Amino acid sequence: MRTAVVVGAGIAGLAAAGALAREGWRVTLLERGERVSAPPTALVLWPNGRRALESLDPDGGWPGIAAPLPDGGVRRPDGQWLVSPHTRPGAGPAPAVVHLEDLYDALVAGLGEGVEIRTGVEITKVRAPRAARPAVGDGSRLLEADLIVAADGIDSPVRRALAPEAVAVGSGFAAWQAVVPAYRMPALPPDQAAGGETLGAGYRFVSMPLGERAAGRGGVYWVATAAGAPRPEPPATQLALLRRWFKSWHAPIGELLAATRPEDLVPQEVRELRPLPRAYGFRCGSGGVVLLGDAAHAMPHHLGQGACLAFEDAATLRSLVATAEPGAALGQAVEAYDRARRPRTASVVRQSRRMSAVVQARGRLALRARDAALSSLRPRILGYAHGLAADWQPPD
Repeated sequence: MRTAVVVGAGIAGLAAAGALAREGWRVTLLERGERVSAPPTALVLWPNGRRALESLDPDGGWPGIAAPLPDGGVRRPDGQWLVSPHTRPGAGPAPAVVHLEDLYDALVAGLGEGVEIRTGVEITKVRAPRAARPAVGDGSRLLEADLIVAADGIDSPVRRALAPEAVAVGSGFAAWQAVVPAYRMPALPPDQAAGGETLGAGYRFVSMPLGERAAGRGGVYWVATAAGAPRPEPPATQLALLRRWFKSWHAPIGELLAATRPEDLVPQEVRELRPLPRAYGFRCGSGGVVLLGDAAHAMPHHLGQGACLAFEDAATLRSLVATAEPGAALGQAVEAYDRARRPRTASVVRQSRRMSAVVQARGRLALRARDAALSSLRPRILGYAHGLAADWQPPD
């Protein structure tokens, strides 16, 4: 039987492990943490992400957990419109928002009996010689397989061993995420309940309503970003800082922050890979090693494409290795995965970095130029990104 080791049990690793198992592979899924658990936040699924998930698991019940995302437009902190709603660029279905608890539940349910999960495993050794089967180990044991899938995030030890030129660097800002459950939400008028994006001088606030059944409690998901390094203070202090920074911003930003509790807050340093790895697939032995998700192409999150590209990676990999037997066929599939994914992800990373420059504008002149150009610049950038998302189709 064909064997695979998937390193990392985040959404990328879970999607890849389940897809390989459904194609008849015997899969070992390794997780560094003591359990497989979802962060208490949410993410946006663009059409490409939805299509990828549906191709990976047609019976995954994705429509039941994803809520359509209304276009809330873009405002200045004083509430003035920079880009009004009703101007969503591009064609195709609107994006949707999904709570990560629901997404994890669906992905874990799709693993089936063909996946063995091992938690508390931290990879410290990677072996990928040209003539031998690839293997990974934690210092006490070494696991060989026909295929190693590195879905272990931006700090991937597998990528560091095989593509050390790709270095994780800060993107110049910090982010905070939270989900405010519906029972804690104040009543909001329709124009505020639709959510939206607000841009200030180095600050950004985005909110979006979740479906009524999201994580069993509904609510609103919000993301705030600020230029600079991540804060070292405890969550309660960081939440107090956010309330102070966004105090004068238009409603319902203050109301959302007031309804947020310190235990809801998920702070993070936003990082990216510079440069991208020279390859996403490394052929060796009876198959090889592939990089997937943030291990391959971590980027600023301004276009919301990180998770969607990870699902594309998994869908592409599944298609290429579905019938490939260990040996020449599987080695060729590993090389084909590299050829298929690198140009695609490089295009999206470029667009994400362009939007990052727009979002992080600071200084009076830079802000005036940004705000004046935003009505045409943002739809053009997002139109291209939305076109990339809407046009992508699973390899099958």
